[in-house]
Amino acid sequence: MSEQIIGPQSEVLFHFSIKLADGSAADSTKVHDKPAKLFMGDGSLTENFEKCLLGLRAGDSKSFELEPQDAFGMPNPDNIYYIDRSKFGSETPAEVGSIIAFTQPDGTELPGLIREVAGDSVTVDFNHPLAGQKVTFEVDILEVKN
Repeated sequence: MSEQIIGPQSEVLFHFSIKLADGSAADSTKVHDKPAKLFMGDGSLTENFEKCLLGLRAGDSKSFELEPQDAFGMPNPDNIYYIDRSKFGSETPAEVGSIIAFTQPDGTELPGLIREVAGDSVTVDFNHPLAGQKVTFEVDILEVKN
């Protein structure tokens, strides 16, 4: 069997870690030793993360530095909402630092980070938690199928 190279239609089994500038891991498949499976172009990774994988082979290990705009984007002020404190209850108290899943009109859930509680107003940030951060994307390619 010839060694397969990751292309735009490949199925890839790989371990990955996303590390912050301080070296701490924001996410890693190695924690529970459960590699990720990806069909290139399926939308589970952003285009810029997928570009990092193109051309790699099974057995390759690589590390990529991604600027915020190439990783999770920059924070968008339009994704910050002010919600009345009465919308929160004992099961989901409005506490700074809490991440709460809000149900959207279409039924999907969107996580929001509570940034501030002032009087009856709760500031909720719906930006990706890693928006605005430079990250290191480390990959270990286990298997490639074309």
